[in-house]
Amino acid sequence: MSEPFIIGGREIKLGSREIVGFELPPLASHSELHIPIHVLRGKKDGPCLLVCAALHGDEINGIEIIRRLVGLKSLSRFNGTLIAVPIVNIYGFIHMSRYLPDRRDLNRSFPGSEKGSLAARLAYRFMQEIVSKATHGIDLHTAAVHRDNFPQIRANLDDDETLKLAEAFRAPLIIDAPLRPGTIREAAVAREIPWLVYEAGEALRFDEVSIRAGVRGIVNVMREIGMLSKKKSSTALSPRTVKSNFWMRAPQSGILRLTIKLGAVVSKDEVLGFVSDPYGENEATIIAPNTGIIIGRTNLPLVHEGDAVVHLARFRNTGTASEAVDQFQSELDPEENESVSGADPIV
Repeated sequence: MSEPFIIGGREIKLGSREIVGFELPPLASHSELHIPIHVLRGKKDGPCLLVCAALHGDEINGIEIIRRLVGLKSLSRFNGTLIAVPIVNIYGFIHMSRYLPDRRDLNRSFPGSEKGSLAARLAYRFMQEIVSKATHGIDLHTAAVHRDNFPQIRANLDDDETLKLAEAFRAPLIIDAPLRPGTIREAAVAREIPWLVYEAGEALRFDEVSIRAGVRGIVNVMREIGMLSKKKSSTALSPRTVKSNFWMRAPQSGILRLTIKLGAVVSKDEVLGFVSDPYGENEATIIAPNTGIIIGRTNLPLVHEGDAVVHLARFRNTGTASEAVDQFQSELDPEENESVSGADPIV
């Protein structure tokens, strides 16, 4: 007999699915708040995968990813337990803000404190009552407001199990990202939980390709860890690991005109855009210092000197990385593959 699986004070039995309310401190108006948590249990014990979104309240792609995930027919038969939390930072979500009411970043507040700030208390409870039950984790993010990220996995690739999950997810690009203090990933890794961060899209916007890739990636991870049966594919995308990456910054203040798209391959010395004054008399050119792929960019035309404008990734073999990006885009293009996600595409 397995031990009872208790979450939010409720026991969830094998072969059942429930939505559990995770109570939070109320708003200043005394309006009650809780985080809805999907808990799906297979008929047999197995790994426990935690998928969470909106640690930053304005990063909403992950909410839609989880909505589609828990509705998949393939989850009618699986092993283990899936915990899916669409909105962790409900305070920020209500106000369409990245932050908590005290302006703290929840994803810089882990593992938290029982007697600290609101952010520290929320992080502490989430770690103790939710993360502690997981054997594996996936955290869903987007770029910050007015920025866009090409779909990518960020993870600690020195850990063999994490590397295996990162490759299984089948995002086109993988970044070997160092652990950042205060993040849920750092706190989870301290508990020896393999953890992936999926970055794709822009804050406060839905992006259909990023959503489809997220759903597919989570299912791929579930197959990799034995929660779902594996499927063989001779045309499976092989993700490419980023050798190095850096943000290019505005050479002067003014109006930005980028001439490259997200996911584009650029050559060394290629012109990526221009920054000019509003009158067109003073213009600076943004030039790629290396060959690479654009994995992030700002969408805001107004910039100040030093603002991050283009995120460029370098690879050992840019050609094969470009092939992976092209294959990814063709596989998940809503116009060419309407049934990929099992849901009507968002346009």
